Amino acid sequence: MNQEITLTRKGLRTPRAAAFAGIIFSVLLIASLVLIRVSVPQRPGDAGDWLVHRWRTVNLALNLLPFAGIAFLWFIGVVRDRLGEFEDRFFATVFLGSGILFLAMLFVSAAVAGGILDMYGMTPGLLIETGMYTFGRTVAYQIMNVYTMRMAGVFMISTCTISLRTGIIPRWMVWIGLASALFLLFSLGFFYWAPLVFPLWVLMISIYILVANLRQSADAVKAPEKGS
Repeated sequence: MNQEITLTRKGLRTPRAAAFAGIIFSVLLIASLVLIRVSVPQRPGDAGDWLVHRWRTVNLALNLLPFAGIAFLWFIGVVRDRLGEFEDRFFATVFLGSGILFLAMLFVSAAVAGGILDMYGMTPGLLIETGMYTFGRTVAYQIMNVYTMRMAGVFMISTCTISLRTGIIPRWMVWIGLASALFLLFSLGFFYWAPLVFPLWVLMISIYILVANLRQSADAVKAPEKGS
């Protein structure tokens, strides 16, 4: 009996701790996006004047992204753990694939931006004169705002579709997620701050899962006490 209780508590403790990963991812990505957007002009065709005074701020933002990516992988694991035996192969493939593609392109965009900063630190004048700044800035902008965030939208749609079928999160969160996903898919060229929608949605889901797991853990502790 004691062994069964111990195994149950270990099974509940893992997702409860891992649920913090989504919160960590959201906080780090929001911080990174805000730092970048208050420092870098909206349009990729700028002259690079921001590099003189803002490159350290952007460098800090880029250094946050690897940790956000690690936390996002844990968040994917949390969602799959919550699905359990209800996981559908088709939607799970789209869910996992879009999540990994989002993360890969986020890292590629950050790497290109980091390369621009490193080149500026070594040869600031040459970076602008050769056109490497314009090229790198445009590539990083396109990857981040066109492809990365659209994959985030696909990830949200697949997660919400799975949730509708399984009920792992409330329906009102599902409808918010679907509306936010459509907003990401079709409005990134018009709203500079649109990418913040994704980490805010992940934050909402993560808090819900954390609270749900805490309640399950409390119920699991109370159940043996009532039985005794």
